[in-house]
Amino acid sequence: MAIILHLETATTNCSVSISKDSEMIVLKENNAASYSHSEQLHVFIKEALKEASLSFSDLDAVAISKGPGSYTGLRIGVSAAKGICFSLDIPLISIPTLQSIANQVDLKPGELVIPVLDARRMEVYSCVYDNNYQEIRETRAEVINEESFVEYLGENKVYVMGSGAEKCRGVLQHPNFIFNESVVPSAKDMVSMAFEKYESKQFEDVAYFEPYYLKDFVLQQKKKKN
Repeated sequence: MAIILHLETATTNCSVSISKDSEMIVLKENNAASYSHSEQLHVFIKEALKEASLSFSDLDAVAISKGPGSYTGLRIGVSAAKGICFSLDIPLISIPTLQSIANQVDLKPGELVIPVLDARRMEVYSCVYDNNYQEIRETRAEVINEESFVEYLGENKVYVMGSGAEKCRGVLQHPNFIFNESVVPSAKDMVSMAFEKYESKQFEDVAYFEPYYLKDFVLQQKKKKN
């Protein structure tokens, strides 16, 4: 039996879950706009282990949401995951953040899902998945305009999900676009993908693994007062 700790810190949702094989047994999360990861992540990890009647030594692997997303949030989550893996000598598993969002909608044949995370200005991080949740277009950072994603429109619904959906709603007018901006990445949606990677031994190099930032971090400097 594989006991896996899952950490999701790519957006405002600080989320921790524990699974036994492909079954989630505990979930602790808080979606706060103020980004509470630095204060809550390690607390949630300890609380989740206690609730599951487990200790760190019981863990067989750690799964981390690898991005794209918040630079600071990703850095906090990956640092925690790598620290646990190093100390316990257990494998590290990475899960694409956008794919975990895509898994939150039940798709019928022919339908598509486009997970979108808010970036700067009119930009989003996005990827396109088919109804089998297979990636059919790579992850990009892109500015939304009237022509965005039109090549994926047809007879079926196209779900646009995530924090970037609000930007898309005001620009994409086709009736087959279905928007849901309330969806956030969660550690509960990492479980099946992480177990599949554990079974096939798709592990990361703990020493060299870095989050998928997609864009360089831009430091916002305060203006000097005259």
